[in-house]
Amino acid sequence: MTIFNVFTLLGGLAIFIYGMNLMGEGLEKRSGDKLKIILEHLTSSPLKGLILGIVVTAVIQSSSATTVMVVGFVNSGIMNITQSIGVLMGSNIGTTMTAWILSLTGIEGESFLIQLIKPSTFAPILAFIGVVFTMFTKSENKKNTALVLIGFAILMTGMDLMSAAVEPLSESEAFQRTLILFENPILGVIVGTLLTAIIQSSSASVGILQALSISTPISFATAIPIILGQNIGTTVTALLSSIGTNRNARRTAVLHFLIKVIGVIVFLIPFYVIQFTVGFDFLGDNVTPASIAIFHTIFNLISTLVLFPFCKQLEKLAYLVIKDADTEEEVQLLDERLIPTQSIAIARAKKVTNDMAHLSRESVLMALGLMQEYNQETVDKLYEMEEKVDNYEDKLGTYLVKLSRESLNTEDAHTVSTLLHTIGNFERLSDHAINIVKVAKEMHDKNLTFSSACSDEIKVITNALIEIMDITTDSFISNDLEKAKYVEPLEQLIDKLNIKMKNRHIMRLQQGDCSIEAGFVFSDLLTNYERIADHCSNIAVCLIEVANDSFETHEYLNHVKFDGQNDFVERYENYKKKYTI
Repeated sequence: MTIFNVFTLLGGLAIFIYGMNLMGEGLEKRSGDKLKIILEHLTSSPLKGLILGIVVTAVIQSSSATTVMVVGFVNSGIMNITQSIGVLMGSNIGTTMTAWILSLTGIEGESFLIQLIKPSTFAPILAFIGVVFTMFTKSENKKNTALVLIGFAILMTGMDLMSAAVEPLSESEAFQRTLILFENPILGVIVGTLLTAIIQSSSASVGILQALSISTPISFATAIPIILGQNIGTTVTALLSSIGTNRNARRTAVLHFLIKVIGVIVFLIPFYVIQFTVGFDFLGDNVTPASIAIFHTIFNLISTLVLFPFCKQLEKLAYLVIKDADTEEEVQLLDERLIPTQSIAIARAKKVTNDMAHLSRESVLMALGLMQEYNQETVDKLYEMEEKVDNYEDKLGTYLVKLSRESLNTEDAHTVSTLLHTIGNFERLSDHAINIVKVAKEMHDKNLTFSSACSDEIKVITNALIEIMDITTDSFISNDLEKAKYVEPLEQLIDKLNIKMKNRHIMRLQQGDCSIEAGFVFSDLLTNYERIADHCSNIAVCLIEVANDSFETHEYLNHVKFDGQNDFVERYENYKKKYTI
């Protein structure tokens, strides 16, 4: 085997892994919404978690990706440790699907049917179809299907390159003597573990073994320990991804490692006890890509069946390895490990933004309450809430910008765009809540009061402000575009009320009914009311315009105000009757 064969092997491995990632990306985009629905209905049942792990891993063709996702879910609070155990076990079974696909390369025969199902025959056809879809269709589903087809073709091309590169090893006596060393179970497990840890993909390392078996005689005695080691090596990715996470996320990564190691030990000891006492005749036979896939599946099935009844004990073991700290760790809201799985990351970002919307609305309502009854405890809580909303904006802004750089479908791109445009407005709502707190504090400290006429007017505009806050947050959380259309007419009315109230207050000042000092406070209060209504309008317009694949705010506002075909005037008049001063 020359240096050029090594170059070909490395190139084949690179193409193989790229094809696998491309195929997984296409499959994930095709089924992103389904994955989201599955996760939304996830319960604490280990059996349902097991099925989920099998399905998700079979879809995205990577147990490493699934386990990294699970670590991210636990870290961000989507999933608890109990739920993660079944998913981790399911991923072990789901990952065997890749080996079965790769086993097609080892099919031998001269019949037309055999030749037809060989990857070397249909992979180029799939690649051609994929390219046609990419070039001549605008449908996102077809483009994602194209990614799957092209990714599969590239994966198989990489497999063929690796097989061709290692073919000279079949004639190398030195290599054959090296393979015999791996018949030692411990050495074989170590080699399999290291190989998978280096390339961080059990599917890829199993693929290398399958490629090697096509041209080079490898016995079952050699292959079995290596396959067992490959199952342990795949845990390295999850362990690395848990660095910097909270304790529960690290426990989840440790759980994955424990499941694999205990599974190998449980299989290895009785297997070799029987081998040394009774003996297995097949261990001297050479493996094929199909037999590697079969053993890979059998091992993971047996391991799961044996360990599944001991989920609670495994969880306790993880807690023994990673003990509780003296103080409880704060659960991270967002985790960048989720970003490659766009549908899940976007769902999490939307949920966090919904929490931010609730918090912003609550802060405004609490601040308005201080105008009626000042309370220092409420003031302190509002400052804490404002700091929390700022933290939401910082984390969400960074997270969404990184998420926007991913290859997103139209719906997901709209969602990310909407979130990016609205988080700033929700943050400003909490800022204005603090401004109202300052107004209330000034009135309390200086013992200022408004006239009865002024107080009555404030009650009217406050009720209008509460309604526009409710409509805005509810329409955003439920993505109700029809409800969002009620925001702008109410915002216009609040602006008109604001102007009318300021003019009336000037008259009261001239008549001596209100003090100048109270007048300044009154003006500050109304300014904040107006700004809150403006930000509500921004949020509602963003919802509507992004859904229409546009963001022309002025054009939309001109349309709703002056186009006689819409319901703006009717809604405005209804609000005008409801809120009169």
